[in-house]
Amino acid sequence: MPSSNANGSGEVLLEARQVSKRFGGLAALQEVDLKILKGEILGVIGPNGAGKTTFVNCLSGSDKPTSGVILFKGVDITKMPSYAIGRLGLARTFQVVKPLKQLSVQDNVAVGAMFGARGKERTTAQARAYAEEILRTVGLLHRLSNKASELTLPDLKRLELAKALAMNPDLLLLDEVMAGLNQTEIAKAMDLIREINRSGVTLFVIEHVMKAIMGISDRVVVLHFGKKIAEGNPQEVIDKPEVVEAYLGERFARRVRSERNKP
Repeated sequence: MPSSNANGSGEVLLEARQVSKRFGGLAALQEVDLKILKGEILGVIGPNGAGKTTFVNCLSGSDKPTSGVILFKGVDITKMPSYAIGRLGLARTFQVVKPLKQLSVQDNVAVGAMFGARGKERTTAQARAYAEEILRTVGLLHRLSNKASELTLPDLKRLELAKALAMNPDLLLLDEVMAGLNQTEIAKAMDLIREINRSGVTLFVIEHVMKAIMGISDRVVVLHFGKKIAEGNPQEVIDKPEVVEAYLGERFARRVRSERNKP
């Protein structure tokens, strides 16, 4: 089931207009237009090298588009530094987890609480207390005092999510948070993402796990060679011949259609 906040109020929270990114002669993104609606879960799929992470980097300020405009809450954030974008209420996770390894799990999350949308309001003690709340939400409270270097991959993924949530985002960009997880862990991650969305956070989810994308997304966007080649509800998108050819493969598409048509 997609999120209960499907498409929210229809209000545009973030808009990318003709966003392109070149690295020398390589066009990683080519004139991508995209809107993220307040309250929705927008799934993003595409083969490796399609430009998905580059797009997240541009949206979050860790990289700058070569051309195009990005608006968040009506504010032009195209050239803003990442910390300023974070203070506006946009947070992201990283495909390769980046914990502060020698800090405790609690202090890793407290750092996010100090530098996010409400960071200026918090003392260190308040940030650590808020970190406890977030760790309870993501199921990591029992690891509160562990060093980040002691965590397993599933727990590191949860820590990465907790760090981003601690920034009090209105929009959270998730970059393959389910990579490397088993089926049980994926199901738990899907439940957690739905819970985060129900709490009022809009989500932009890059994922290769199609079960997850189909199960949680209100809409799906497909990138291929840096271009947006499809957009719509999950069922519509996987039926598009260009998506089957570029990414899914006919065998997968047939299986999904078969499961959908079961009584």
